[in-house]
Amino acid sequence: MGVTIADVARAAGVSKGAVSYALNNRPGVSEATRSRILAHARELGFKPNAQARSLSSSRAFAIGLVIARDPALLGSDPFFPGFIAGLETVLADEDVTLVLTVATRPGAEERAYRRLADGGRVDGFVLSDLRCADNRIALLRETGLPVVTLNRPDTDSPFPAVLVDDTAGVRNAVEHLIGLGHRRIGHVAGPQDLIHGRSRFRAWRDTMTEHGLDADLVAFTDFGAGSGVAGTEELLARTDPPTALVYANDVMAIAGMSAIAAGGRSVPGDVSVVGYDDAPIAGHLNPGLTTVATSPVHWGELTARVLLRAIEHGPHLPDVTMAPPALVVRGSTAPPPARRRPASSTTTRHRSASSTVRE
Repeated sequence: MGVTIADVARAAGVSKGAVSYALNNRPGVSEATRSRILAHARELGFKPNAQARSLSSSRAFAIGLVIARDPALLGSDPFFPGFIAGLETVLADEDVTLVLTVATRPGAEERAYRRLADGGRVDGFVLSDLRCADNRIALLRETGLPVVTLNRPDTDSPFPAVLVDDTAGVRNAVEHLIGLGHRRIGHVAGPQDLIHGRSRFRAWRDTMTEHGLDADLVAFTDFGAGSGVAGTEELLARTDPPTALVYANDVMAIAGMSAIAAGGRSVPGDVSVVGYDDAPIAGHLNPGLTTVATSPVHWGELTARVLLRAIEHGPHLPDVTMAPPALVVRGSTAPPPARRRPASSTTTRHRSASSTVRE
């Protein structure tokens, strides 16, 4: 049998009630007594039962993450495994559980939020995949629970956000290609009802326009590998096809590289490719994928810390802004065919393009 509250109370010379107050950081004992109790608890290796903690403090010691995505798309997305790992790294240290729900049927998402909130199963929520005019903000406001959003919604929100400026990464990608001599740069975009899909498209469009280039080569997709292939084929079939493509995520970029090869073209010989996310496999492709490096693990860690602070101290916390993502240059980008150097310089160019450069 494990160490109990009674064992800690005996060792510290106090009542079981005093131990409960100390362990749950509640008033009722002096700071000196609290410190003594916690020291004995650590010495004895006491680990409070989650159910007992919940009953004594009216907390669930759990947070909710509801994801409304096609499981096939979710399984291929490199973001969520890293993000969830970041959440768990922080939550595990605090003995807090992550309750993950994948909602795939109509109405399932709203039911999941209400079930978790009304049943007292979670103390707060992480809200991901923000949508344009997102009606979940009002829904979560009704629950009265703390919430942290991934980036800031485009509607009024009372919740703190953990922010990443993904437009900076796309801008760097486009300007990298322009610097290599590309002028026909296409974009395989994500869904425009998602804020990050829309912001990446707009960053590509605005950067092209600012440099006096046509922003007419765009294909809209659902972030999946299959639609990445379809978008690539659509753009390369144009009368004046692109010499470079910027993808809204790495999954589509990797699928696009395969489609380019299947169509008899080479990367980067005929078409340069830039992704977004810096998935773990990106540097191990041949050629390595030039991409915008994000940090989903760090994003998850920061989100968990902000949400735990909101649960402990109240929801009115400032936003937290992460460093902007960096462009990682690898072998999938090179000057367009018309600007290519003579064959004698191929080795030097390959060595340079294969190195990792952060801008």
